[in-house]
Amino acid sequence: MLYRDRIDAGQQLAERLMVYANRPDMLVLALPRGGVPVGFAVAEGLHTSLDVFLVRKLGVPGHEELAMGAIASGGVRVLNEDVVNFLQIPLTVIDAVAAQEQQELERRTLHYRSGRPPLDVHGCMIILVDDGLATGATMRAAVLALRQQQPARIIVAVPIASSTVCHELETVADEVVCAATPEPFYAVGLWYDNFEQTSDAEVCDLLAQAVHRPVALTHIG
Repeated sequence: MLYRDRIDAGQQLAERLMVYANRPDMLVLALPRGGVPVGFAVAEGLHTSLDVFLVRKLGVPGHEELAMGAIASGGVRVLNEDVVNFLQIPLTVIDAVAAQEQQELERRTLHYRSGRPPLDVHGCMIILVDDGLATGATMRAAVLALRQQQPARIIVAVPIASSTVCHELETVADEVVCAATPEPFYAVGLWYDNFEQTSDAEVCDLLAQAVHRPVALTHIG
């Protein structure tokens, strides 16, 4: 195991990102749910603000752990063309799964922020964090959605990932920081001693703690 849990992973990842510490224009955005504990530790280590960025994986019906794509706020949809073509998944199936996940995305947006508006990312340096990358579809969707909000720079940062996925993300992100890229990779959870599912309650608690940190960016609206 490389990491005890997601907090430990975030603390180790923060060490790779210290060049961005104490910047007033820096913001850490975490992908719920598993990315939030990692992002919390990264934001704490860099003394910057934390928010969530909502993205939902589009799982193959009957094999939901396999991503055929992802959606993100802003109406962005990214498809894993290799999976879609190999399994010959029709567009009607993709649309149905996307509609269902859109409802969950909207529910979580309201629930996690508890009425707080999202932080304004325009012109900011963004560190986009998750607990690991397998296919990279979710992270790719997040990067494309963030581009629409015109940040100054997007840095993808994860504790563990497939080296192939890290290289692929370099085509859409300004920088990709993968703390470890073991081969063979297999799965994200194999590299954590504790990889229990992060709960909604834990996400809300960590975001509430982050709000009370001394660092805070201006909110939209």
